[in-house]
Amino acid sequence: MAFMCAPGKHRKPGRVKRTTAQAAGVAALTTTGVIGTLAASPALAADSSVEQTGLTPVLTVNDDVAQQIDAQAAAQQQAAERKAAEAAAEKAAAKRAEEVREARIRAAREAERKRLNAFVIPIAQSYVSTGYQASSSLWSSGSHTGVDFHAASGTSVHAVGSGTVVSTGWGGAYGNQIVIRMADGMYTQYGHLSSIGVTVGQQVVPGQQIGLSGATGNVTGPHLHFEARTTPDYGSDIDPVAYLRKHGVNV
Repeated sequence: MAFMCAPGKHRKPGRVKRTTAQAAGVAALTTTGVIGTLAASPALAADSSVEQTGLTPVLTVNDDVAQQIDAQAAAQQQAAERKAAEAAAEKAAAKRAEEVREARIRAAREAERKRLNAFVIPIAQSYVSTGYQASSSLWSSGSHTGVDFHAASGTSVHAVGSGTVVSTGWGGAYGNQIVIRMADGMYTQYGHLSSIGVTVGQQVVPGQQIGLSGATGNVTGPHLHFEARTTPDYGSDIDPVAYLRKHGVNV
């Protein structure tokens, strides 16, 4: 005849069930990282104990160990916050550097745009020795179609603005000459040159040396003859001083 244990709330758990419950408790503590932290603490060996409840091991920790756990958690939190702050600072610094770089690029482009749109006097530190439409038998038209800038032979002659060279070579009474189509659609002419330093089709910028002054053609002495024209041809001249002043050149 077999004996059966009567069911009821006072029945003592079996050995297998107790072992399973304890193992589950230890696994839970291990998962949260508490066991590892406490095991590394010297105070745990002296000040903590495990109480058997029959279901799970209950770990009793004194105040010193609890404070160590809190301190460790606080240190980890501070480290994480510090790392986040450093990352944010690096990102902000990179953004500022990029903004500075872009600002410099914009400034350089604007400076280049202004330089290309600027106008200069064709002979540096010179002056007009013969004005526009001055009357004389020296000119076939009876009047001066441009202005003469005082210059010794061999003085640098500069393009007054951005443009494209459309003509170079001998120009009869003008001697060696250069004609440039300007970026604004007008034309400028440089005559009586002793040397030509550009070719047809070449792009020029303000202040670029294009030749040397001289006394070629119909002249009484070395100088630069300068004209402003509406076309590249003779007879379409306008007041060159007014043209230069319109573009900010003090003549």
